[in-house]
Amino acid sequence: MKQSRAMSLIEVTTNVVVGYVLAVLTQMIVFPRFGIDAAFADHLWIGLAFVGVSLARGYLLRRLFEAVREAGQK
Repeated sequence: MKQSRAMSLIEVTTNVVVGYVLAVLTQMIVFPRFGIDAAFADHLWIGLAFVGVSLARGYLLRRLFEAVREAGQK
């Protein structure tokens, strides 16, 4: 079954949001163990710095795999 571009974007966005929340929580637990002191706002900004990259990467890879799948059916 073919996945539409809109559904690809929704899937990737959901994945990135869940990943963002987990990343921030993980940073808050792991950073102090390495002596990194960061305020909550810093954790949010660090996480946001990677959100755009993650969203673009996931969407582009999904579309690439969809194109490969379609080419294989021809």
